[in-house]
Amino acid sequence: MEGGDSSNVSTQAIRDKNDPGWAHFSLTKDVNGKNKFRCLHCGSVYSGGGINRMKQHLAGVKGNIAACKKVSLDVRHQMQENLKGISGKKQETQEARENIGIYDEHVTEEDNFFAPRTSAGSQPSIKSVLASKQVVHRADMAVARWFYDSCIPINALNSPFAQKAIDAITAIGPGYKLPTYHMMRVNLLKDCREECKLLVDAYRSSWKETGCTIMADGWTDVRSRTLINFLVYCPRGLSFLKSVDASDIKKDAETLCELFSEVVEWVGVSNIVQIVTDNAANYKKAGALLHEKYANIYWSPCAAHCLNLILKEICSMVHVKDIANKASKVTILVYNHIFLLSWLRKREGWKEIVRPGATRFATTFITLKSVHDHKHDLQALITSKYFSDSKLSKTVKGKEATSIILDNKFWTSCLIMTKISGPIIRLLRIVDADEKPSLGYVYDGLYRVRKAIKNLFKNNKRLYKPYTSIIKSRWDSQFRQGIHSAAYFLNPTFQYDKDNYSHKPEVMQGLVELIGNKDVCSKAKEAMMEVRLFRDQLESFGKPLAIKLAMEMQPDEWWRMFGSSAPQLQKLAIRILSQTSSSSGCERNWSVFEKIHTKRRNRLEHQRLNDLVYVRYNLNMRNRYDFHLPYFKFYILIVLYFYILYFLITFYISIFYHSTFVLGLHVRKGVTIL
Repeated sequence: MEGGDSSNVSTQAIRDKNDPGWAHFSLTKDVNGKNKFRCLHCGSVYSGGGINRMKQHLAGVKGNIAACKKVSLDVRHQMQENLKGISGKKQETQEARENIGIYDEHVTEEDNFFAPRTSAGSQPSIKSVLASKQVVHRADMAVARWFYDSCIPINALNSPFAQKAIDAITAIGPGYKLPTYHMMRVNLLKDCREECKLLVDAYRSSWKETGCTIMADGWTDVRSRTLINFLVYCPRGLSFLKSVDASDIKKDAETLCELFSEVVEWVGVSNIVQIVTDNAANYKKAGALLHEKYANIYWSPCAAHCLNLILKEICSMVHVKDIANKASKVTILVYNHIFLLSWLRKREGWKEIVRPGATRFATTFITLKSVHDHKHDLQALITSKYFSDSKLSKTVKGKEATSIILDNKFWTSCLIMTKISGPIIRLLRIVDADEKPSLGYVYDGLYRVRKAIKNLFKNNKRLYKPYTSIIKSRWDSQFRQGIHSAAYFLNPTFQYDKDNYSHKPEVMQGLVELIGNKDVCSKAKEAMMEVRLFRDQLESFGKPLAIKLAMEMQPDEWWRMFGSSAPQLQKLAIRILSQTSSSSGCERNWSVFEKIHTKRRNRLEHQRLNDLVYVRYNLNMRNRYDFHLPYFKFYILIVLYFYILYFLITFYISIFYHSTFVLGLHVRKGVTIL
């Protein structure tokens, strides 16, 4: 008889009588009340353990009990299969318990202090390490089938919320049921909107401190509805407010002004510096009416749209059209014949030629620059035996492209147009970005564009006049705003650049008008007296570190660091230089509408569409801000470090010169210094 293990046998050890193992054993008790199992095949009696141990006796499992030598092969096979099934159930139960123990969906604040368990480079959990490759592959296949069946974009896996969703599901464990169609469409969407609303409300403090810009732009969706987007810009981030269905309203200046007033009242009149809209006449008039109603709110045209219109008018000039058509013929010849493109791609340092877009006029000039950069590669192709021996060189298109590529006048024209459009495109990139405030760069950018074109043609009025007249007409009708010239004056990058600074009377006039507005500056007299300190680099503005960093720091951050000597002007400068100059954020937001409001979902009512866009856009607001915050803090620390270092060096130098002076004085008086 074999002794069993010493563990107490409970009701769990004595399995249900339906277990197939009981058909092969009889149960008795000894004098001490312990269970005894007698095998009906070999007659062996065992004490301790349970029916599972007895089935191991029949199955021939070694290590825990001796194998039965008289059991038939079919019974042995039955017991072996039964034990495998029990082992699989135990493993699934253990996985569920470990999953519940690993995650806790209610503890979300820990993400602020510890790295996520599932982020790249983090320490994996014990469960994930012990999971077999087959189990992981089975989970991956389940996710893949869902994506493929529902046509979910693969880049959805790059969402910062993807892994969080999986973690929350594993925290519940097996048995979690996905939300229903109605919950996802109504209840959960409402909860997410409230969550994003709290996040947007948290930004109100920054709106009050630095001021903000209201962006407005119109769009027509696939159902021919006219929607107007409203966004709020501040240095901390760009947030989506709402979209208004303006299909059934008259879009005159008075109606638009009333619509803007509703948004202004919600954001806060005192928080808004300007409103940036399209350049259409009705929007411009509505902006003027809004300024009459709220004197502290200015209207500005979208700088990116104005610059695109300038490039469009230059593109419409006859000789520019001719150059663009010739460049287009060259690129079409190359990209329509794969053997030519293959030959060029083997050239060292080859990069693809940029081809123009249908609606972006800047790409026409970018294409001209790209073609000019490939001048030597294209000439090498045309003059090579590889091309001259081909049938293409004998065709009309081949001969026409050959004459263009070998024409030096064409390449000179490409270079001239590249230099004309270069400053405009650089300014367009500045105002089209949302990462940095750009209002303080518009006036200087246009001033430098006109100056660069005049220098390019060596001040020959007959040559530069056709281009500068286009820029001047846009400048006079749209860009000549007082807030632009005031921002130019207050930007230390340009104010302290004596060689390139514009001393036109309109610059100071724009600043005087802004300071003289009582709704903008309550203490105009003090602010005007402080202008001299800033202009002449006095007190805190005259420190060497302030002058050095004026060319490197963001202008609004520079005023925070070095504007303490002019508190009234500092407050005004920070509010003005913290604003954007374009409504490009609205245009980029239309891509969100296009993803949500597809042809398959074109029956979405406006309110649900608005809620979906509101959640989709504002969900990533915190991620966008948190991405830039560490770099901003690092930059501030570097500035403080150099500032302290400068102070210490100045302090020790002053002590050294003072000691030298005292020593020389004592020596002249004949005093012996020990």
